[in-house]
Amino acid sequence: MIRINQLTYRYPGAEHDALNIQALEIPAGKFCLLIGESGSGKSTLLRLFNGLVPHFTGGTLSGKIEVAGHDPIKSGPQIMSREVGFVFQEVENQFVLDLVEDEIAFSLEQAAIPRSEMHSRVQEVLKRLNLSHLKHRRVDKLSGGEAQMVAIAAALVLEPKILILDEPTSQLDPQTSEEVLNLLKKLQIELGLTIVMSEQRLDRVLSYADMVALLSVDGHLFDFGEPKEVIRNSPLKPPVVLLSERKGWTPIPLDVDQARKFIHHAPITKISQEEKTQRMPAVIEVKQVHYQLNSREILKEVSFDLHQQERLVLMGPNGAGKSTLLRTLVGLIQPDQGEIFLNGKNIASQNTAQLSRSIGYLPQDPNALLFSETVEQEMQTTLDNHQMKVNPELIHELLSNLNLRSKILAYPRDLSAGEKQRVALGAVVVSQPDIIILDEPTRGLDQITKNSLLKLLFEWNRQGKTFLLVTHDVEFAAEFATRIIILEEGRIIDQGQPARIMRQNPRYSPQIARLYPNSDWLTVDDVLQ
Repeated sequence: MIRINQLTYRYPGAEHDALNIQALEIPAGKFCLLIGESGSGKSTLLRLFNGLVPHFTGGTLSGKIEVAGHDPIKSGPQIMSREVGFVFQEVENQFVLDLVEDEIAFSLEQAAIPRSEMHSRVQEVLKRLNLSHLKHRRVDKLSGGEAQMVAIAAALVLEPKILILDEPTSQLDPQTSEEVLNLLKKLQIELGLTIVMSEQRLDRVLSYADMVALLSVDGHLFDFGEPKEVIRNSPLKPPVVLLSERKGWTPIPLDVDQARKFIHHAPITKISQEEKTQRMPAVIEVKQVHYQLNSREILKEVSFDLHQQERLVLMGPNGAGKSTLLRTLVGLIQPDQGEIFLNGKNIASQNTAQLSRSIGYLPQDPNALLFSETVEQEMQTTLDNHQMKVNPELIHELLSNLNLRSKILAYPRDLSAGEKQRVALGAVVVSQPDIIILDEPTRGLDQITKNSLLKLLFEWNRQGKTFLLVTHDVEFAAEFATRIIILEEGRIIDQGQPARIMRQNPRYSPQIARLYPNSDWLTVDDVLQ
């Protein structure tokens, strides 16, 4: 179905090849998972399959590529769209029309499909994906999971032979991610669909794949084959695989269900129900905050404190109001009711510029913070805006800590999603705010980069920084959090120590917690220690 031979590709003006793949063949009807470190060329390879690269990017390409019997370089995206459905990493950016039904029909209109057939195809794909109840909904009112499903429907309505997905679970809560992955597996089986997916959260997706392609940091195909074989050679491994290697389990389990057969004498430990640690003073106090938009209650009487040097993680399903809550803390949204205090002072008397001197805020979309011509200039711009002295040595040290030293002169918007996320983080923290608020900071990051980020955040925390972090990444939360708040439908439904919260709310349980349900273990290190 997909064949590559002696292929190289280089972006315009680049010094090195983005891809160098000697041979790759993905058979029809298979589910292929594409993995690799951030910036290894995964998105570039996916875009080669439908001709977006090099038709929209330019650059130099050599070698042979065949997709569903076509050469996508010669055929181009217009023809390849009939054969290859594509779901982008940021699905909200691929929507063209306002209503769900119209959005799904759009590609059929572009392909000049007769109106009678168009109607039947749209209704069929809505029914198959259980989306009929959304057909008259505005796309900008969809939750993250609903938007992902609609994007898949829009890709499938042309009845392609291949479905390409670029990190489809990166913005989804664990339960919605599982629903999307189960749907994709069902489509693969029922339609004989070939699926190629890139993904960083291997704990979610590894067991769904029939084969895995591993790209190295320089864009070479490092390994390709069955998941249990490739994952042995991969620097990226989910917790159960890491644990199995340390324990000597064979064959290597790919998920919790496969790992359970190795657990013969599971420990039983008492999980604390109460907070034991002495809390520092509150730096942010949220009191009965309520916010309504277009007659819909987004936040409902939300109250909590963020304590000095705390690492507080806010979790909840898509559409729960998490990002909205963060925006109220930095003055971007004014609540209808309630009060918010920063270091004892009501923030109603302060604007966002004033609040940003104490609070560094990283929004979910890093592009919102990227304006400059180079990565280095992004850091300088933040310091200039705060009327702080620009110290090149400190900027270079920060970029090194974020694994961005080699990108210092790169144009930020040309970087991979994970690299852009790190540049935006650098722009937020370069001014050294006392409180750092991060909305999905691990989006697009591979496990190696996440480990580096964890190390960096812990170091800043030891130096006195306070963190409030929103994430759907339960594995990262298990490593990072000192306290977790669960927000659902605009209300706080639970909060407390991670060990208790992650067990009493199973949809937020990391792999180790599910593998050892009667212990307080959350991470591989917990088990090994």
